[in-house]
Amino acid sequence: MSSTTSPPPTTPPQTTKSPATTAVVAVLAFSGIVVSLMQTLVIPIIPHLPEYLNAPASDTAWAVTATLLAAAVAVPTMGRLGDMFGKRRLLLISMALLVTGSVVGALSSSVIPLVAGRILQGLAAGVIPLGISVMRDVLPPKKLAGAVAMMSASLGVGGALGLPIAALIAEYADWHVLFWASAVLGALAAVLVVVLVPESAVRTGGTFDFGGAISLSAALIALLLAISKGGDWGWTSTLTLSLFGAAILIFGFWAWWELRTPKPLVDLRVSIRRQVLFTNLASIVFGFAMFAASMVFPQVVQLPEVTGYGLGGSMLTAGLVMAPSGIIMMLISPLSSRITNSHGPKVTLMLGAVVVAIGYGIGIFAMHSIWELIVIAVIIGAGTGMAYGAMPALIMGAVPPSETGAANSFNTLMRSLGTSFASAIAGVVIAQMTMSIGGATLPSENAFRVVMALAAGSAVVALVLAGFLPRFNSSNSRKEIGSQHTDTSPTTSKESVPTH
Repeated sequence: MSSTTSPPPTTPPQTTKSPATTAVVAVLAFSGIVVSLMQTLVIPIIPHLPEYLNAPASDTAWAVTATLLAAAVAVPTMGRLGDMFGKRRLLLISMALLVTGSVVGALSSSVIPLVAGRILQGLAAGVIPLGISVMRDVLPPKKLAGAVAMMSASLGVGGALGLPIAALIAEYADWHVLFWASAVLGALAAVLVVVLVPESAVRTGGTFDFGGAISLSAALIALLLAISKGGDWGWTSTLTLSLFGAAILIFGFWAWWELRTPKPLVDLRVSIRRQVLFTNLASIVFGFAMFAASMVFPQVVQLPEVTGYGLGGSMLTAGLVMAPSGIIMMLISPLSSRITNSHGPKVTLMLGAVVVAIGYGIGIFAMHSIWELIVIAVIIGAGTGMAYGAMPALIMGAVPPSETGAANSFNTLMRSLGTSFASAIAGVVIAQMTMSIGGATLPSENAFRVVMALAAGSAVVALVLAGFLPRFNSSNSRKEIGSQHTDTSPTTSKESVPTH
């Protein structure tokens, strides 16, 4: 591990309007929760969609896949557009897409309009990285670390709370209510943003990199289609292998394009700086570790007791088991920000990885009751909250304010790729390690133990990767994140950044 000093993130240029910090943080965090709720919106009704829509399960599964693909395309694109035209403006556009998609879904009675609505909802996925970037630009430096930690936690909070809420609505009301509720919450969040969140003056110049956006989107779509559908099509099928091959080729073209473009969608020269590179690599494996619990716990809760390890619960019970992990992610934010301010985000990330590894390590041997699963979920949620709060701080410490939106969005994309890999790999393990009971084929207990072990190993890998991050400057250990930069003029992407 190097002794190179890592400077804390720079102070944001202040707008002419001084925002009420608490209100701005609360509104942006609420917006993040609303968008992350959307991710788990349809999970309780997936088994019933073929009946609701009079369509085969292979078609209704696109209600999930389409959202994943749209989010992958939207996150880096919205981040760069936010840097160019205003992060608050793009945040509002994202919320408008969420509301529109929710209304389309609420009015749908067949597959095509439902998938169209889910695509529009997925295009709102850039809200969380955009919100973090707004915070850097408009909040006082001493409040930034805590605000960023809370905004980052909103991803887990929405996902964890969304499952029991959606299950409750699906059980006692028409499934369209899920989408109407999403539309109402999205509209409320948009109104609050208009009223309480100021626009940032920070802009980057130049024109939008359409070549980079199109090639990155094509590569991501090919990769995520192969990952999400490989289990159905066959991992060695011609279609799956062709998509993986296409993804590799297009990613190569995209990298070549970005390196020769004056104003790239993603500045790869900044991305290979040690602090950015190892943060993004850690984000991928941490995304894997975080999502594994969502693949294991709901199934263990709902599998019948006759398996010898299943708890025979309902989808609502499974959601309630996961809910405390989301709450603890939000509650851990103040501790995360204090550690970051005192010892640097590198330490916070490493501690988060250790806590998550411990949680999964316990889970390998203790999944025999509801309370055990809740305790493990809380431990994993606490570690995830710490790590997710540190990642944006590490990114913002290595890029200029004019590139914050794109850099944070790319980091969010890395986490999303990690969760996609987790879903695919866990699905393969669970499908291969089975047992037969009463003529039914069900996952074996060892399958879930293997997934938990893989998640624990991923957390350890994240810990090792975080160890290669530059050291926090001890001379600044008592200063808050972002206390060293005081330029108040709009910046361009040519602004200098720390070198490591």
